[in-house]
Amino acid sequence: MNLPFSDTLSINKLASSFANTSATYKFYWLISIIELVENGQSAIDKIAIFSRMISNSWYTVNYFHVSFGKQDLIQNAVESILKYENLSIDIKKEKLITILENSNKIDTQKTLKHFNLNVPHWFLSPWFPKLKDENNYNYKKRIYNSSQNFENGCFYGLYDEHVIINPIWINYIKTNAKILKDFCFWNLALFLQTRNPNVPDIPNKLIKPVIRNGLTKQTNQYWKLVFKELGSIQCIFTETKLYFDEKNYALDHFVPHAFVSHDLIWNLLPIEKKFNASKSDKLPLFDKYFDKFYDLQKVAFEINKHHNSKSRYMDEYLSIFPNIDSFEKEKFSNTIQPLITIASNNGFLFMKNE
Repeated sequence: MNLPFSDTLSINKLASSFANTSATYKFYWLISIIELVENGQSAIDKIAIFSRMISNSWYTVNYFHVSFGKQDLIQNAVESILKYENLSIDIKKEKLITILENSNKIDTQKTLKHFNLNVPHWFLSPWFPKLKDENNYNYKKRIYNSSQNFENGCFYGLYDEHVIINPIWINYIKTNAKILKDFCFWNLALFLQTRNPNVPDIPNKLIKPVIRNGLTKQTNQYWKLVFKELGSIQCIFTETKLYFDEKNYALDHFVPHAFVSHDLIWNLLPIEKKFNASKSDKLPLFDKYFDKFYDLQKVAFEINKHHNSKSRYMDEYLSIFPNIDSFEKEKFSNTIQPLITIASNNGFLFMKNE
């Protein structure tokens, strides 16, 4: 993916800001600046940018548990601020920004200001290459001084507490804001995929979805048949009997949606509604619950195959089984168990063993 062309701006230098990237900060730094320019700002407090860097990565780190790398400043900052401020994972973006910009907690302030050590001036390095034998202190000082005069047509001027966007870039940013952000997210997705090779659907884990797809169709077109045939379904977690008409159940993901990022039928099952609220996005203990899950899935599969073999939900099992003539436990296990293991390695917690 390429950046929009300009015959007056150094687009190649902006693109090369992301060359040899070893951390996520450059992506979130630029995304945050673009958002603020879209809001009409050109002289921008650094704390406003740092706060947006945290808010833009908040959901990816805290909800989806995507790993940025052990040494990544942003992931460490997001995880720390969650504790410092005692915030909810589901906090709204603008509310989080307001809290961070106005926080009087010393730890939060230190965490945000830590980005000021290198992030702002290293982003401008393509416009100001390091000189031979130039030490880091002098290099940083030179970038600050030169950028204030917008030398080399650089992206912004750097000051102690704020940045000023170079006026020649303003119209380009506003006109191409969506493409610029897409460019950042695309390259961020590629960067994170290399660090999370077994984690599915990285691109859709970079922003919080406005509304998650409901499971009404899966309930009415698939599981309703199972309820009708069996009369009731026993919750594999609480052993409570579930009844379709009483609606004392919720359709849930065996492996959390926050990890798999899909609603495929082979990962869904009815569970007790009250228990669903406490289960949240926790992982089930494989040894304790897989056999029950497999048995329920197999029964549901056979019922639906008998009554509606051409249902599109039958096709969803083809990613596990080469054909739908059998429902082999080993193949099902070989799909579910690695997902739980990888999710656990990425920070998802297990349900309590009660």
